[in-house]
Amino acid sequence: MVWLVAKNCYFCKVSLETGFNTLKISALEQLSSLNDRKKNTVTRLTRSSKIFKTIIQAILDKKGENVISLDLKKVHEAAADFFIICEANNTTQLKAIADFVDYQVKHTCGEIPYRTEGKQGGQWLLIDYINVVVHIMHPDARNFYKLEELWSDADMKTHED
Repeated sequence: MVWLVAKNCYFCKVSLETGFNTLKISALEQLSSLNDRKKNTVTRLTRSSKIFKTIIQAILDKKGENVISLDLKKVHEAAADFFIICEANNTTQLKAIADFVDYQVKHTCGEIPYRTEGKQGGQWLLIDYINVVVHIMHPDARNFYKLEELWSDADMKTHED
């Protein structure tokens, strides 16, 4: 396949025919070189997925209950890619989970939260890592706000020890 273009193309590698102001672009030659390259079989974790896995493990290590994640990537109105929601039976456990999540993500991933809300309230603590938002809630607050129903169009996954 060859296209003739009247103006210079700065977005692709082309050859200029001498004597004419046209460019030849050979798409087939460029695509055939892709078949010869070595395929990489190593799965690479993105920054968000590494943070996500670290948070889930930290919550489970501190005995967080009813741990779920909501994949919000397909929800256009969502401000984050993932919500992680869990329960803590008392204020002490709620703060312990939050502190351990913060510690693990900082030491494992080198990330600090963009914002943390609710440390004084003791009912609902939110840790915002931009693409991943963690909700640590007292069971009464979780039943009242029902985040799972609010974001019911997201894919939900349960995480257990």
